[in-house]
This record gives sequence, C-alpha cells and structure tokens, in this order.
Amino acid sequence: MSSIAFSRRTLLGAGLVLGASGLVRPARAQTPVGLQLSWLHSVQFAGSYIAQQNGWWSDAGLQVQLMQGGPNAPVEPPVVAGTALVGISAADYAAAAVAQGAPFRIIGVAMQKNPFVIASLADKPIRAPADLPGKRIGMAVANTPVLQALCALNGIDPASVQIVPTQYSAQPLIAGEVDGLLCWETDLPVAMAIHGIKAQTMLLADHGYAVHSQTYFATEDSLANRRADLVALMAGELRGWDAYRKDTRAAAELTVRMFPDAGLDLPTQIMQAERQVPLMFSELTDAKGFGWWAEDTVQANIRTLALLGRKVGPELWDRSILEDVHAL
Repeated sequence: MSSIAFSRRTLLGAGLVLGASGLVRPARAQTPVGLQLSWLHSVQFAGSYIAQQNGWWSDAGLQVQLMQGGPNAPVEPPVVAGTALVGISAADYAAAAVAQGAPFRIIGVAMQKNPFVIASLADKPIRAPADLPGKRIGMAVANTPVLQALCALNGIDPASVQIVPTQYSAQPLIAGEVDGLLCWETDLPVAMAIHGIKAQTMLLADHGYAVHSQTYFATEDSLANRRADLVALMAGELRGWDAYRKDTRAAAELTVRMFPDAGLDLPTQIMQAERQVPLMFSELTDAKGFGWWAEDTVQANIRTLALLGRKVGPELWDRSILEDVHAL
C-alpha cells in the first residue's frame, strides 16, 4: 500500500494547515494589503520579494500586493486613498506631501545613507565637495536643490559649479561633456562598471547631506486603526531584508526570476544588490534592527530638508511600529 505525503505547500494550497496536534484546521484569513514601491521592479526591493516568496506575510494573515512604482506612478496618492497601506519614498517627498496636507508619518527607514553620489572618472576624480568649484556637473534639473544643499552644507559657492542638464545616462561623463554626474550609487556607477569603466563616487551622505531615502510611510489613520496590519507588514520586511543581507546574489537571482519581462540582467542586479548593503545596514541597524533610526539623524534630516525648502519637525518620524515589531 503506497503512502501519500502532504507537504505544507499542498495543504496551504487547499486552504488547510496542520495545527500542533496534527489536526487539519482552516488556513488563516488573509487581509489584502498594498505596499506601494517607489520605482520599477528591481533588486532595490528584493527584501520585499523574499518576504513574499517565503510566505512570511501570508503566515501573518496578510495578502500583500507589491504595487510597482515608476515615472508615471507616484507613491503618495495610493497611500492617501487607502489603496496602499504603506508607501516607500524618500523623506523629502514625504515632507512635500505633508506640506500639502497629507497625514503621513515615516515608520521605517530602509536606506540609512542617502544613495545620491557625484560620479566622476578615475583620471579626473571628484572626491570631496572642495573639488566641485569649476566643475561641470550633469544632472536632471529637478535635482538642482540637492547640489545646492550639498554646497551650503560644505561652504561651497553654488555659482562656482556649472550645472549641465542631462538625461539619466553615463554617456555625458564618458564622452567628457561633464566632469561629474549626480546620480544614485546603485545606478549609473553600476552601469559603467558592467561595461568595464570604473567610476569614482562621492557619497553625498558622507558630506552632510542627510535625507532618509527609501522610507516607509503610512497615514495617521492607519497608525491609529490598523496597527496590527502595519506591524505584520513591517515584520515581514525586516525578515526579508535580513535574509537579503545574508545572500545578496540569491536576492538578485530571485528578482530576475520573478520579473522576467522587466528587462533586468543578472550581473547588474547582483552588483546593485551588493552596493545597497552599506547604504541600508550600519552599526545602528546591527544593534537595533533593520529600518531603525536615531534622534540625531532626524535632526540632521530636518536641517537638510530645510535647505531643500521642506520645513518639518521630528513628529514626521514615528518609531512606534518598529518598536512593536522588535517586541515580538
């Protein structure tokens, strides 16, 4: 007589799970939840993919939809409308939305260091803000306040730096049309490296530019009335990103498998995954856990945001959900 072995996946697929006694019981009800990503699918969100693929959210009673962002998919409106429980965006975007009346609170910080860099070529490196006067810096015009804030923080006359409007491409730097590019550490420098061109990068966060990036934000109403869902969602995020850190290559491979039509190539995703690690993890997160922040970084954010024309107070940041997660 042959025996039949039921896997946990089989039972879940049938809507059943085994209790501690071995008796079959109904699977936990799933609450639909949206997590609005800040951009197109890539390894930038691999911790979320890991949480979803491992069933950590469904085990906690959540049916999480990872909502793709992009140039025509702003993060804030779905959170205001309630389509998404949580959005991922930078603190300056959250501050701008709050200034327009959005009832947001930042509940977690994925990137401990802002990923903006000035990328230059090795034979003409820009290593520090003091190297900026007289240089041509390519960037999207919308990012001009970022460079101006960096200059203000470091006593550099912004008029001494020539801003050159460019598309988001490394070509102007490679062609010698500019001396540097304002971009993300994980984007254009990676594209250059894939093609055998080494870029010198100056991380703005190492020179006073303190703006939390890839922050998780939710509405005040959700904080008051959907705390259990927020805690479950963020607990899954923490587990996902901790797993990501242990094996960034596996995270990149998962990303490429999950989104075969996204135009992602594995070597680029692997390199981006590696370069994210020092931006997302620090001695603070080692001690307190992923997503944590300290009061001094909030004050630094407030100062930098003021230079960007965003006046906010410390009440924008609410750590109570993370505290509940870490108390589990």
